[in-house]
Amino acid sequence: MSHDADELKTRLKKLNARATQAKMDLHDLSEELPTNWEKILEIAQHCHDAHAALMDARKAAAAAAA
Repeated sequence: MSHDADELKTRLKKLNARATQAKMDLHDLSEELPTNWEKILEIAQHCHDAHAALMDARKAAAAAAA
């Protein structure tokens, strides 16, 4: 495996972990509602951004593998 492939794999792992944590944060918030309702937009945006970065990295990995 090349150095670039290793870096991409590591990046995907980190982004996946970040997206999973963001999903859990959103889930936890939803279960606590209406407590902390003021954080809905902030946590949802964080979750959206984390998943968008992960999807972009997956597309880049697929393109690099092709």
